[in-house]
Amino acid sequence: MAMNVKKGDTVVVLSGKDKGKQGKVLGTVPSEDKVVVEGVNMVTCHVKPRRQGETGGIVNREAAMYASKVQVVCPKCKKGTRVAHKVENGKKTRVCKHCGAEL
Repeated sequence: MAMNVKKGDTVVVLSGKDKGKQGKVLGTVPSEDKVVVEGVNMVTCHVKPRRQGETGGIVNREAAMYASKVQVVCPKCKKGTRVAHKVENGKKTRVCKHCGAEL
């Protein structure tokens, strides 16, 4: 299945404990159909010091979540939207389903 979300997109979370939160996509995992969103789906990791002098401890970081739980936010109409594809001059672009603006 093709993912409609890319690194750098602003997305809104549709379901789960962080429903309604917006954030920037930090990375994608297409093989698992997952995305990592800034400030969303925070988990606690216990980090062991790897080198001498390095500190370990408990760290909060973003975990991957399913791409189907997020929706791209249109920069023009500021709404969460499904992604449509338009081909112009042999170039395929992503556009907003609501207002037709390029994403």
